[in-house]
Amino acid sequence: MSGIFDSFEKKHDFLICVDSDGCAMDTMDIKHFRCFGPCMIEVWDLSSHEEALLARWNEINLYTMTRGINRFKGLAIALKEAQDTYADVQIEDLDTFLHWAETTKELSNRAIEAVLAEKESKSLQMALEWSNRVNAAIQKLPEEENLPFEGAAAGLAAAHAAADVAIVSSANAGAVKEEWTRHGLIGHTDIMLAQDAGTKAYCIGRLLEKGYEKNHVLMIGDAPGDQKAAEENGVHYYPILVKKEKNSWERFLSEGLEKFLSGTYAGSYEEERIREFRKNLSR
Repeated sequence: MSGIFDSFEKKHDFLICVDSDGCAMDTMDIKHFRCFGPCMIEVWDLSSHEEALLARWNEINLYTMTRGINRFKGLAIALKEAQDTYADVQIEDLDTFLHWAETTKELSNRAIEAVLAEKESKSLQMALEWSNRVNAAIQKLPEEENLPFEGAAAGLAAAHAAADVAIVSSANAGAVKEEWTRHGLIGHTDIMLAQDAGTKAYCIGRLLEKGYEKNHVLMIGDAPGDQKAAEENGVHYYPILVKKEKNSWERFLSEGLEKFLSGTYAGSYEEERIREFRKNLSR
C-alpha cells in the first residue's frame, strides 16, 4: 500500500487525521449490534449463551477502554472469555488464533488468507469466515441508518479549509469509501487510509514524512487506540465522546479547531479533553 502514501501531496502546514466508525460516522453501534456480535454467535454456535456474550461483546468493543479495538483482537478477547467462562464452550484450535492475533504484523482477512495458504487451522478458517460474514452483513445494513454524526460534516469542512485532512481508520476500506462518498464527506478529505493501509500509528507516521511539524498534526478519534496512535507519533489528540458525539463535534468547530491552528491547543485544553474522554469510557 506504499503507493497511496507516495501519491499524497502536502498542501497545508497543518494535517488533521480523522477516524471513521464511531467518530465521523454513526456506524459503530449498529455494526456491532447487528453484525460483529451476532456473526460470532452464528459461526461458533454460541446461541446457548447469546444474551450474555453479546452484552460482553459490546462492552469490549464499544463502552470501555478497549473501544475501537481491531476486530480480530476483540474476537480473541471474546472467544477466550467465552471458553474460560462456560464449561460447555470449547473452541477448537483456539490457541492458534489467539497466537496469530497477538503476533501478526497485519490484522486483516488478507493476513489470515496468507497463513491458511501455508497451513491448515480450524480457528483461523472460522475467524476468516466470521470476518467475511461481518463484511457481508455490513453491506446489507440499511443506508438510512448509516449516517454521519450531527456536526461532523461542518467540522470536517472547516478543517479542510485550513488543513490537509486524512481519513485514518481501521475499518474495511470499501465500507469507509462508500459511506463517506454517499454522505458527501469524502470531498472534505485528501487521502483515505483504512484497514489495508496499516495501523493508525503507522499511517500517521507515514504522513508525518511529508514534512508536517508534529505540533501541526491532530488526530480526531473516539477510542483509546486513536489516542495511542497520536501519542506514539507525538501529535495532538481531540476526542469524540461516546454518546456525546454531536457536542464533541460542535466544540471542535467552535473552539478546538481554532486552538489547534493558533498553536494554543497543547497544554491544559488538550489535557482536559483527554480527561473527559477517559472518564467517559471508565466502567
